Amino acid sequence: MAEPTFRAPKGTRDILPPESGRRRALIDAFAQQAELAGFGEIMSPIFEDLGVFKRLGESTDVVTKEMFDFFDKGDPPQHLALRPELTASVCRAFAEHRPTPPWKVWYEGPQFRYEQPQAGRYRQFAQVGIETLGTDDPQADVDAIALGWHFYESLGLREITLLLNSLGDPTCHPAYVDALRTYLSDSAASLSPQSQVTLERNPLRVLDSKRDEDAAIISAAPLMVDFLTDETREHFETVRAGLDQLGIPYELSPRLVRGLDYYTRTTFEFSADALATAQNAVGGGGRYDGLVEDLGGPATPGIGFALGVDRILLACDAEGVFATPEPAVKVFVVDVTGGSHALGVCTTLRNAGIGADRSYGGRSMKAQMKVADRSGAPFAAIIGEDEVANGEVTLRDLRGDTGQQRIALVDLAEHVTRLLS
Repeated sequence: MAEPTFRAPKGTRDILPPESGRRRALIDAFAQQAELAGFGEIMSPIFEDLGVFKRLGESTDVVTKEMFDFFDKGDPPQHLALRPELTASVCRAFAEHRPTPPWKVWYEGPQFRYEQPQAGRYRQFAQVGIETLGTDDPQADVDAIALGWHFYESLGLREITLLLNSLGDPTCHPAYVDALRTYLSDSAASLSPQSQVTLERNPLRVLDSKRDEDAAIISAAPLMVDFLTDETREHFETVRAGLDQLGIPYELSPRLVRGLDYYTRTTFEFSADALATAQNAVGGGGRYDGLVEDLGGPATPGIGFALGVDRILLACDAEGVFATPEPAVKVFVVDVTGGSHALGVCTTLRNAGIGADRSYGGRSMKAQMKVADRSGAPFAAIIGEDEVANGEVTLRDLRGDTGQQRIALVDLAEHVTRLLS
């Protein structure tokens, strides 16, 4: 077989059936959970002005290393970037359109980051998520976390751990950052070369390091919880009380900072214990009470999360849950009279809401039955000269043990509906 002239770029892939159907089912399951909680879907552009994403944090890898950015063909050209995440786009949309708060939206779609591909992580990757803008009520934090937790439960996942932290607010944040910088600077010579560079940009990012040489130093670092003001402490305690009330278990993770600079107060992450890897996060989020204002909008508190579709499906595989949905095609029409009768039968079945497919090219009955078997359809509707003469089809059970029977063509849709119910 000749080699293809082109392949999908590194870090991307073609998602083919039936895997694509499983992903669509996952997104539909998330949409159902989100809309039951009052969230409406937002569809944002795949690319934005680069400035929208620079608000994610000038010191973050997303901004400094991973952005797919380019200039358009305008005069003067505009500096644009493929979105690396969707929270900033949602906040830009809020600043632009000024909807009535609280504004609750959910989303799904591809994001883009130029990073090293690995299991469950691609340069083009799909996420689902929610954002609630316009309220600083800690109950909104609880609602957001609970939605994510219940979504995982709806997929059948049981080995999910919720990690929880508070990053404080602008009142207490500077004192903590100063204390952390002083501590890390004293041990800078023992940090990894990457973390030494990160320390100069933003000491909080050092806490994100998973490198062995940084572990001991990070484990003894100052904790944000010791710097919280009474107000931020009360907010965090209310969030914890709400999760306790709902029976949602969590672990306090005092060094959890997430990967973007806009987070304040509540921060959380979902990890899949069934994934035997250090990179087992399947989603996370938190508060970002200053991001809308940074993008030119009014001061607007926000809370949200994003969940990685690829990692979630890996977790489902590891736990043996959320199988690929059954094929939508329920009847494969085998027409050995030339093919014209299959056209009408397929149309009749589809109009009745029954998935139907057929073969092409006037193939033999044996060849068509092989295609019918590969289709996954539970039934084959066989049309020969005798069936045509009598206004009938032969309905054959391809997956069970009920054999086959002649059915009047006018009764076929009703009969199949009964068999499928």
